[in-house]
Amino acid sequence: MADVLYVSDLDGTLLQNDATLSRRACALLTELLDSGAPFTVASARSIGSMYHILRDLDLPLPVIEFNGAFLSNLATGEHLRVNDLQPPVLTSVYEAITDHGHTPFISTFDGRRDRLYAPPVSHEGMQWYVDDRLAVGDRRLQQVDDVSVGLSEQVVCLTVIDRRENLAPLAAQLATFDGAIDISFWDNSYSPGWYWISIHDGRATKDRAIRSLAEYIGLGDAEIVAFGDQVNDVTMIDAAHRGVAVANAVPEVRAVADEIIGPNTDDSVPRYIQADWQRRR
Repeated sequence: MADVLYVSDLDGTLLQNDATLSRRACALLTELLDSGAPFTVASARSIGSMYHILRDLDLPLPVIEFNGAFLSNLATGEHLRVNDLQPPVLTSVYEAITDHGHTPFISTFDGRRDRLYAPPVSHEGMQWYVDDRLAVGDRRLQQVDDVSVGLSEQVVCLTVIDRRENLAPLAAQLATFDGAIDISFWDNSYSPGWYWISIHDGRATKDRAIRSLAEYIGLGDAEIVAFGDQVNDVTMIDAAHRGVAVANAVPEVRAVADEIIGPNTDDSVPRYIQADWQRRR
């Protein structure tokens, strides 16, 4: 049994700046997986978003999606564990969003399939998200007049998109929910100038997810080596036995990392894993 578990973030860490997996990275990871290296990914993305990026990899281990809301089988889409927003908190968060004049995208699971309820778009930032989902044929996408129809299902993420100054008051109010929810407030580098607030259940964090994953696959005593670049990776990098930041990581990630390697554009993560795995064999 392996004595290590490698877990990498996707955007800005494993992927290139155009959100693709390079040919070299794909070849390195395929070689590692074929040799038995325990590798998987932890992302804010959904399976619907990450599958087309990782489809050339045969990942035997579950993936962490929505920052830990789901532990899932990438090939089948089956959710092995679900951390959804609980009804009382969900209602309060939804009301806070609408009181600030925003309408969220709502990502859900109804026990059989995933859905992404998209409201009528009111600006280019929202349109980018819809177009991005349409471009990859995301079967979750449901364009509806009233996204509240999704509130009766298991809600795993609420996503609000707008300019930073328009979202800041909402972000400040959401911060008062303490540990009941987990919030990411970030600049979407693929859609410059548009900021996102992603809201998950308080249990849906990458640090909890990697521990849950290790226990689920029988590697509870293994060394967890985690890679990341953004604020939503801080808890995972800090909680891992060995937290590794790419050179392009934000200061918050670099501050808690045990090691800093090259940038994402140099395929630094798969190269690091290859060297580490070879030393162990």
